[in-house]
Amino acid sequence: YDDGIAYRFVNGNDKEFKILDEHVEYSLSGDEKVIVPYVARGSDGDFESQFFNSFENTYTECNVSAINPGRLIFLPMMYETSNGIKVCITESDLENYPGLYLMGNSNCSLKGIHAPCPKRVEQGGHNRLQMLVREREDFIASIDGKRSFPWRIAVVYDDACNIAASNLSYLLASPSRLSDISWVKPGKVAWDWWNAWNLDGVDFETGVNNDTYKAYIDFASKYGIEYVILDEGWAVNLEADLMKVVKEIDLKSIIAYASSRNVGIILWAGYHAFNRDMENVCRHYSEMGIKGFKVDFMDRDDQDMTSFNYRAAAMCAKYKLLLDLHGTSKPAGLNRTYPNVLNFEGVHGLEQMKWSSVNVDQVKYDVFLPFLRQLSGPMDYTQGAMRNATRTNYYPCNNEPMSQGTRCRQLALYIVFDSPFNMLCDTPSNYMREQECTEFISSVPTFWDETKILKAEVGKCIVTARRKGNIWYIGGINDWNPAELDIDLSFIEDVDNKSVEMFIDGINSHRIARDYRKSMLGRLGKSSIKVKLAPGGGFVMKIFNK
Repeated sequence: YDDGIAYRFVNGNDKEFKILDEHVEYSLSGDEKVIVPYVARGSDGDFESQFFNSFENTYTECNVSAINPGRLIFLPMMYETSNGIKVCITESDLENYPGLYLMGNSNCSLKGIHAPCPKRVEQGGHNRLQMLVREREDFIASIDGKRSFPWRIAVVYDDACNIAASNLSYLLASPSRLSDISWVKPGKVAWDWWNAWNLDGVDFETGVNNDTYKAYIDFASKYGIEYVILDEGWAVNLEADLMKVVKEIDLKSIIAYASSRNVGIILWAGYHAFNRDMENVCRHYSEMGIKGFKVDFMDRDDQDMTSFNYRAAAMCAKYKLLLDLHGTSKPAGLNRTYPNVLNFEGVHGLEQMKWSSVNVDQVKYDVFLPFLRQLSGPMDYTQGAMRNATRTNYYPCNNEPMSQGTRCRQLALYIVFDSPFNMLCDTPSNYMREQECTEFISSVPTFWDETKILKAEVGKCIVTARRKGNIWYIGGINDWNPAELDIDLSFIEDVDNKSVEMFIDGINSHRIARDYRKSMLGRLGKSSIKVKLAPGGGFVMKIFNK
């Protein structure tokens, strides 16, 4: 391709066999810069302990020689040469085959590692919803016969705009196996868990109960938000049985109430509870009127788990259910093969701000994501915080969490980040107090007709323009350094006669991160516009016909 190269192996043998290992090695041109996400769990040098992980970590910038050889690197990762060439390594078409990790060594190369197949697993982990590997086979994959293996991809460019726009992971994936996708409806989701089911000014105690979810449904209906999710808590805890609903929830009445207000209901499911009874669960809840599942806590990408991802996608498609894979690795093309899989985690998303220390730099992480993790596909980042903090004001708060960076940054993330199933993470009470911002968020589409990267500097800033119909949305974010950007809009036909709705960082947003200014221009009158971004800032524009 113009923006990279890829290779894969193809097996033409009908016989069954085992793959003991696959030799993957990237020989780099010298001791130059890499940007890598290390596995965050486990002990240095103990790769078995690192194979169990959630694929969530911030990025480490260093030279190749400084890579920690005792820690696994998950994909995508980036290598930058001294002459400005950027190489982003990832993979696609990862069906029934273990995901690739890389590790550094002393000769300026990166060696591939795969988790061996599980031999013995036992139930455990988070609320007994995971299957923990207690013993592994001496092979990485069991092969039934003729098949293709995953694509190994190197996206190559000298322009950060182009690398952020690369779509190779999607293009190299197997085509859709669904003949009809008319029922697949992307959209936004009012989400309960991040904001801890908090509502104020109501006459009932909030939590996992009917009254709380009806309030979320009312909020979603008012702003045209397509879905409400019931996250962890609706099913009886520690039972790993999705047919057992807590007594505080009447699912049938909640579904009926939501349907009457044109809102769909999504259910959270732990991996083991979903996997052990997959078809029964999908059939039962599809017949009840549920629109899809958010499945969580897989936390592995050995052959068994990548096989599960495809089986879950196929089963959900059979019953016309959407699927959001949380607690999982990168997409690697699954969303092309099964378009009902709308979102994937495998990202150090906003949920981390509930507990991360003040030393965690989420703002810097955000301006790496479009050039690394997002290359592999959509991200369940869960943006939309209405409590916003400057670098010195942020602190972790589980029950009333906040974001790092400005309010306008949170608005911009709905445009910069790709997420067809996009959460509104904050409480409806906060959104209803912030009507201007909420109306803008609810207007932003979740899937697009055209995308352009207008400005980009890896780890520093990005400006993304996306079109739906004849409306352009433009969003930009930066790191902690204030920035002034000149945005060229000449690519938009007759732009100087367009109307513009704009949110920019307020003059005091470097002190009070929620400070912003909204403006409306009935006629732009020019083909470029300057914007100032505060530290950890952002801006958005909506450009449309008068």
